Amino acid sequence: MTKRVIVAMSGGVDSSVSAALLAEQGHEVLGVGLRFPDVTGSAALSSCCGMAGMEDARAVAGHLGIPFYVLDYRDAFDEAVIAPFCEAYARGQTPNPCIPCNTELKFGRLLALARALDVDRVATGHFCRVERDGRTGAPRLLRGLDRDHDQSYFLYSLTREQLAYALFPVGELTKAQVREIARLRGLDVAAKPSSQDICFVGEEGYRALVTAREPASAEPGPILDAGGRRLGTHQGLAAYTVCQRRGLGIAAPEPLYVTNLDPERNAVRVGPRAETRTRSVRVRQAHWLGDERPAGPIRLHVQTRYRTAAALATVQLNGDVADVSFAGPQPRVAPGQAVVFYVGDRVMGGGVAQAA
Repeated sequence: MTKRVIVAMSGGVDSSVSAALLAEQGHEVLGVGLRFPDVTGSAALSSCCGMAGMEDARAVAGHLGIPFYVLDYRDAFDEAVIAPFCEAYARGQTPNPCIPCNTELKFGRLLALARALDVDRVATGHFCRVERDGRTGAPRLLRGLDRDHDQSYFLYSLTREQLAYALFPVGELTKAQVREIARLRGLDVAAKPSSQDICFVGEEGYRALVTAREPASAEPGPILDAGGRRLGTHQGLAAYTVCQRRGLGIAAPEPLYVTNLDPERNAVRVGPRAETRTRSVRVRQAHWLGDERPAGPIRLHVQTRYRTAAALATVQLNGDVADVSFAGPQPRVAPGQAVVFYVGDRVMGGGVAQAA
């Protein structure tokens, strides 16, 4: 059945191939670029969602023979993504900006526009999949088949209603297959490098942005051991994250790691590697995406970083809080990081790590 589909096109190869595949399947495809702010005044957005990215997307749309429109999301992106990102770092947290971008903008504001225009679906170039329950028809979010590029971790906070309107055309492909499809179709973006994880941060790094927005996050303060003994001086909380080893600038008989950030005292706490291990984490803003919400403890695999494997754990949901108990020691989770629940390839939900 032919559908009207909006494809969010960043100018990258994944979203370009998504548009190409949907057009070839006979759908009425509308390419849409979301213009985000170049907050650093650098080339941060040259490959993704900046003007250069929009021109690449426009060229792909022209090659495919589909219309292309640019929506000015600069203010919305600043409000939903950049401001909370900077505020979180100032509070000693390590946020995932891609998550609110997906939930609030691509499958929030853009999806609302699509529905108002009587468009059937919104598609992106994420490496993940949606399948329908054979009995109820309810959508389920799954990992992409290419586990090295799976992006389901960044989409755990979507609602079932949002998933019902979502399409992920490259979720069944590998990255190599996506590039080959682009090459065979003569798309100029076939060999374009993948965008960095934080698309709005330039060569100066995220710290330049955070300290410009939140000057207090650059104020020096003490580096303390577990007993409160001062070992050195840090250069601002925004420069550190839990489990970090490099860049501490202190001499010690054994390697030291960041174990906690204390914004109230403007302190960085450090300890030996053993102190970076934990068996539990409390999750706030807990979101359940599975079928029936469990009333008691449930065994799941839990992923606490984008590039780490999920670990077996027991999860107890209590309203918008979840207590996660791992089957074995795990790296301590930085406050603000996404904690995502899985059963096999299926995303069951997740939340945000709370400060210890």
